[in-house]
Amino acid sequence: MSNESWEWDEATWRGKVEAVRAGRSLKPAAWPDGARCAVALSFDSDHETNELRDGATSVARLSWGEYGTRRGIPRIRAALDRHGAKASFFVPAVSALLHPEEQAELAAEGHEIALHGWIHERNTEVPAAAERELMLRSADALERITGRRPVGMRTPSWDYSTATLGIAREMGLLYDSSLFADDDPYEILDKGEATGIVELPVEWIRDDAPYFMMNRFGAQRPYTPPEAVLDIFRREFDGAHAEGGLFLLTMHPHITGYRSRIFILEELLDHIVSKGDCWIATHAEIARYCAEQAGLKG
Repeated sequence: MSNESWEWDEATWRGKVEAVRAGRSLKPAAWPDGARCAVALSFDSDHETNELRDGATSVARLSWGEYGTRRGIPRIRAALDRHGAKASFFVPAVSALLHPEEQAELAAEGHEIALHGWIHERNTEVPAAAERELMLRSADALERITGRRPVGMRTPSWDYSTATLGIAREMGLLYDSSLFADDDPYEILDKGEATGIVELPVEWIRDDAPYFMMNRFGAQRPYTPPEAVLDIFRREFDGAHAEGGLFLLTMHPHITGYRSRIFILEELLDHIVSKGDCWIATHAEIARYCAEQAGLKG
């Protein structure tokens, strides 16, 4: 088969498109206790693996990851605690092993600790057998640290290899949160077959990294004023609230956890709670509710 896409026959390009696809919508007819919408707050605790993933060992960039656990996580926890809000923390296993007390404490407080790779590896660059072993090893590590087997995953950098979905099915995961095909929950299809796995879709618009991430030695110099980021997130939430759907936000402790940015989370939470009719829950809780309402058999 040619590597030139313009030479592919229909079976080839159609097969690539249909390998992993969005199935039926799992947006429920109603959210628990009459809530108008569901709110899923997530934090990707990459910490030092943001540097380690590429085999790099810059002391400065490792210390940037350490900032996430020393300062970012405490500020995030304080913002969540103020409203009694529970969130999901997607944690590379190496981050969890470096900071086990952080994960254990979050889990004890009712937050979810979920899969986010072994060392934040690019799974499309990992052989299938190695990807499987890393996912299983990661689940074992998080279970040892928190006492709970993770039921959901977010792939590092929201990437999927040709093996990723099959591994998730083998592991019996309840949900994934790495794909983009909708605003609201849907069932993932594997080559047209319903998998029973709930997708809680993500979007770069609802992620802090594109607005603030920078690389001193590359061309990456994005800068959006924090007030503008808050406005974007608020508008995304307001849209979800108006439609009675899901608002899912992704943030990173080493990006949002600064004094000049944490207000984004604080004021957004104030806005959400002020509505008085939102269900703020972990990804696992939302996925389980959607699955139950749809009669999914995992």
